Amino acid sequence: MTTRTLAVVSAGLAVPSSTRLLADRLTAATVDALGERGVTVTVEVVELREHARDLADNLVTGFPSAALRASVDTVVGADGLISVTPIFSASYSGLFKTFFDVLEKDVLTGKPALIAATAGTARHSLALEHALRPLFAYLRATVAPTAVFAASEDWAGGEAGSPALTSRVRRAAGELADLVAGRPPAPPADPFADPATSFEDLLRGSGG
Repeated sequence: MTTRTLAVVSAGLAVPSSTRLLADRLTAATVDALGERGVTVTVEVVELREHARDLADNLVTGFPSAALRASVDTVVGADGLISVTPIFSASYSGLFKTFFDVLEKDVLTGKPALIAATAGTARHSLALEHALRPLFAYLRATVAPTAVFAASEDWAGGEAGSPALTSRVRRAAGELADLVAGRPPAPPADPFADPATSFEDLLRGSGG
């Protein structure tokens, strides 16, 4: 058995949230699909609501807090990525976009990714294709063909979700599993590879 790391980014604001519920369903299905391919999985979840203030500070200062840096390292160092956002005003949430805005250029290049979203009505489902998919294409991630959208009616029968949602979740999870299983494991993150402050700035600050 080989081992891979899966990072899960959830931008839900409420506790509990349908966004986190969908993220958990996708994660469980992906872990099962990878297990069928002889791959064991370590899952690390990043709840963006816990980093709301840190993300705002990062935008204005250019420096992440220790907690935010740890979550960024989790995403950058993972072998695969599941990203789920609520849809606000026909697009991803500002919190979701801000997290990906603070990532360094090209850190998601080639990373297998699955995109998903939640909203109150299925009318917002096209946001996956006109907002999320272009975002991850710009970030140069390798996005699974199937994106998963869950509206309020998909949870009408409880947390198990509708049969149609279950089918989409399984299909998307299988696609992500194929991408992750076929990719070499990500190298461990080097904490000294990209220092927050350049040596030039350090010299200027010390009067050198």
